[in-house]
Amino acid sequence: MATIRPPAVAGMFYPADPARLHQEIQAFLRGVPRSQAAPPKAVIVPHAGYVYSGPVAATAYARLLPLAGRIRRVVLLGPAHRVPFVGIAAPQAEYFDTPLGRVHVDQQAIEALSDLPFVGRSDLPHAPEHSLEVQLPFLQEVLGDFELVPLVVGDATPEQVAQVLERLWDGDETLIVVSSDLSHYLPYEQARRIDAVTSEAIADLRDEDIDHEQACGATPVRGLLRAARRHGLRAEIVDLRNSGDTAGPRDRVVGYGAYVFH
Repeated sequence: MATIRPPAVAGMFYPADPARLHQEIQAFLRGVPRSQAAPPKAVIVPHAGYVYSGPVAATAYARLLPLAGRIRRVVLLGPAHRVPFVGIAAPQAEYFDTPLGRVHVDQQAIEALSDLPFVGRSDLPHAPEHSLEVQLPFLQEVLGDFELVPLVVGDATPEQVAQVLERLWDGDETLIVVSSDLSHYLPYEQARRIDAVTSEAIADLRDEDIDHEQACGATPVRGLLRAARRHGLRAEIVDLRNSGDTAGPRDRVVGYGAYVFH
């Protein structure tokens, strides 16, 4: 019998009803002006509830629409929020379930990481984790069928993340997605200033200038920036807002940025 990681935050972070979820994501995507830029190799997207960060995430996901049918594998990394651990965790589950259907986990790709001492296999960090889960419905809507390499990043280093990405980089059939919000619970104007500095560091691929006060997914973000430098990618800031711009008050906001890498 197949082992399945069920949704943990459906009905909380995003709709649990498949029809409503489809309609909501499509509405987000329709709100994004179409771009003539080349489709990206990698993206950084936020991971809050859709009412807060969905419009921002959609600005990056809309860039992936031309890749439907071409992307065969998505390497998805996000920070651990619930279960502390050392290293990077791949799941033992064979599928990740969402209201839109099941996504198959690429076991061969995970096996390719088995000799890295900092990569382990455990479903425990994945079970309650929202940073990866909230990206899956967006990916299903824009890409259709694909295989998934879901990796939760715990107490690890940017260089370890970069090593994992190097193993799985491959060609145009592989997409890399890093899930991260920006600053947390600051007043609106202060958050805007700090998030602007963080965004410039991302755009310039300066991973050494980003810490966990600036981005909860700082480690996977920094690992991607290192890999992007080595592969000659350039980064583009697609959107930069916060919860005070989308659906929340402005006294304590969370920052959201969307970035694509060509």
